[in-house]
Amino acid sequence: MNWTTPDDLRAQVRKLWNRGMILAGLATGEQLFPRRLVLRGPASKELAERFGEVRDWIARLDAGAGHYRIVWRRVNHRILGGNDMPAEVWIDSMDQALALIGRQREASCFGNLLNLTGEREPDLTPWLAKRPLRALELAGDWERLLAIVAWLKDHPRPGIYLRQVDITGVHSKFIEDRRAVLAELLDLALPPETIDYAASGLSGFCRRYGFCDKPLRLRFRLLDPALALLATSTDQDLTLTHDTFARLALPVRHVFITENEINFLAFPHLSGSMVIFGAGYGFEMLAVADWLKRCTLHYWGDIDTHGFAILDQLRNHFPSAQSFLMDRDTLLAHRQQWGREPQPVTRDLHRLTAEEAALYDVLRRNILVERLRLEQERIGFKYVMRALERLQKK
Repeated sequence: MNWTTPDDLRAQVRKLWNRGMILAGLATGEQLFPRRLVLRGPASKELAERFGEVRDWIARLDAGAGHYRIVWRRVNHRILGGNDMPAEVWIDSMDQALALIGRQREASCFGNLLNLTGEREPDLTPWLAKRPLRALELAGDWERLLAIVAWLKDHPRPGIYLRQVDITGVHSKFIEDRRAVLAELLDLALPPETIDYAASGLSGFCRRYGFCDKPLRLRFRLLDPALALLATSTDQDLTLTHDTFARLALPVRHVFITENEINFLAFPHLSGSMVIFGAGYGFEMLAVADWLKRCTLHYWGDIDTHGFAILDQLRNHFPSAQSFLMDRDTLLAHRQQWGREPQPVTRDLHRLTAEEAALYDVLRRNILVERLRLEQERIGFKYVMRALERLQKK
């Protein structure tokens, strides 16, 4: 039996709620009601063959009519005679709709949010209309969110850290945890000239709205004692902000980049050389150091598809960068150390040399072993030393 039940009617209204349409109407003034609901009833043949069931169906439908209105029509049947049958079902008002699905309390809460927003930050009312259900989730935080918006309007591009924001009842952790929603609100409320639209995402929140951001740091070791920056006999293992690093202009010829910390720490002394610990897929902070472009860069990553993808990205900033120990001979010499790459890259990489591209194809097409990987830390250290000796002789 496919006849509409009171539960079916309730589900239709609940769908409107779940799509945010009922609450959005409160914010925009758009009238959803009166609204006709879908009603499926018995056909003429069923009326005769299942009259008892039809009568029960009508009774159940009529019992719920306190939350909706039934429009009746007279049906004249050749056997049963005249009978009143439900022809249409209407929700006449928002109050009826809310009562039918039991959402009066939530709607009242949303109304309070609308009133509060209209008093304090009316520019945010369109956001409430667009994301009413999200607004309900944030109801307990809403006053503090409005306070943050108001503070930034009074202190555009403040040039301080989030930790220094002084708003009663608002901790910097609260701001950090709600950056996503705050970005949506601030983009609506702040003057366009106070927003850096080039900065986006959670990581770009501070820059976008003029807060100080935690500085990026870069760790490196000077492998040539003659280049020591500190007058100590200790290892020159240093960490600097990327701005400071960019201004060093060190007289080095070779710069090695490795993703493994132990390899970074074990790298031997080399004349005119330094080693940088890891950059992964982000080389932007190296690119601002113009003096690096006078050096020969050597990237040492895993022999797997991600290793070559990172090398490819490095060459976007340093086209002449060379790979180090990422060749077929090194791979075959360490067959017993082979492992498995969890999620290989398969896209084309356009900045690899012919030799690198050939090995990359071997890896991404599983020609030797499926998902083959040789992690850089599994390469024998004597093998590394011999490679560095050959490099020094060039």
